[in-house]
Amino acid sequence: MRIEASKRNEYKYFHEIATRWSDNDIYGHANNVIYYSWFDTVVNYFLITHHLLDIECGEVIGVVIESQCNYLTQVAFPEPVYAGLRVGKLGNSSVRYEVGIFRNDDPLAVAQGHFVHVYVDRVTRRPVAIPAGMREILQTLQVE
Repeated sequence: MRIEASKRNEYKYFHEIATRWSDNDIYGHANNVIYYSWFDTVVNYFLITHHLLDIECGEVIGVVIESQCNYLTQVAFPEPVYAGLRVGKLGNSSVRYEVGIFRNDDPLAVAQGHFVHVYVDRVTRRPVAIPAGMREILQTLQVE
């Protein structure tokens, strides 16, 4: 089954990520695990820079319960990549972040996927409702 590449204009937020020499594997392209690092980077960069995540003292944290990636085209150092971010589903205590990885200004994703955060109390690790301020900002990333 052929997966269709998502388009750059389907994402609401972008973050540039520099590839590193160490991202390349023995086959001369970015290793599959690196893409998950890029997914994590764009989501957490967005949350931290929008003051939605206090990684040291926040009472609510997101834990990943699901992740998936489709690899469509190779990327290699020294090409920069741009991670596009959108919210596919916003639940009471969970959010499905959808990410597209784009090479330079290419209109089609070289990789795409998602991961799901469940927001939990930092101490008890029990699910909690996504805080209202966070929900409001995450709604700006939602797709129809």
